[in-house]
Amino acid sequence: MMGPAHSLSGAAAWLGVGAATAAAGHPMPWPVLVVGALICAGAALAPDLDHKSATISRAFGPLSKGLCEVVDKISYAVYKATRSTKDARRTGGHRTLTHTWLWAVLIGGGASALAVTADRWGVLALLFLHLVLAVEGLLWRAARMSSDVLVWLLGATSAWIMAGVLDQPGNGANWLFTEPGQEYLWLGLPIVLGALVHDIGDALTVSGCPVLWPLPIAGKRWYPIGPPKPMRFRAGSWVELKVLMPVFILLGGFGGASALGFI
Repeated sequence: MMGPAHSLSGAAAWLGVGAATAAAGHPMPWPVLVVGALICAGAALAPDLDHKSATISRAFGPLSKGLCEVVDKISYAVYKATRSTKDARRTGGHRTLTHTWLWAVLIGGGASALAVTADRWGVLALLFLHLVLAVEGLLWRAARMSSDVLVWLLGATSAWIMAGVLDQPGNGANWLFTEPGQEYLWLGLPIVLGALVHDIGDALTVSGCPVLWPLPIAGKRWYPIGPPKPMRFRAGSWVELKVLMPVFILLGGFGGASALGFI
């Protein structure tokens, strides 16, 4: 899928989690719901770090573009080193290493560790990175028309404000993990979810997605998971733009309203 659809699906997924926790009798504080949805929207772009033309490659100028080229080469090297004889030959690393459950867990775990060990500055860094990505994905038309500096300033300002709101008692710094020293440990969860939602979205497209790597399936290490081929669509097709994106908006709205007790 394309960047905007990935971001919408990420936000909708976290809002759905908020609705589920509210139904279970453990509602999220509203700042956790809002911040988590934005982080998840941004994180849903991150697996495309292996694609130098993806939305994420433009988010931080030459820095992100260079990073995407490096990750592409690393992903391709991992693919070549671990492919079985039944896996197809490739010329690049797109939809390999960064499109797996293992990558999602490692990135989310690393984010949680950064939030806990680096304290406020680690939290601010995570918020800034993912809020910029959320703007690039959710407000992609406006982001492309404006300068990168304005998007970065919006991300930095929003990160500072949201960190201040979360720091207030009862607003969610210690949501889910309540022991002393575990504040913001939950920040890794929307990042894991966003990456996995991205993989599921890509699995619906023609090429599928090797989300279960390194588990072997049908003799392949990089088996492209997906529905039956007649049910798949091409990225950027009318199915994505006219069907899936409106569905994500509706599901996100319903999930958010349920999480906040309006339904």
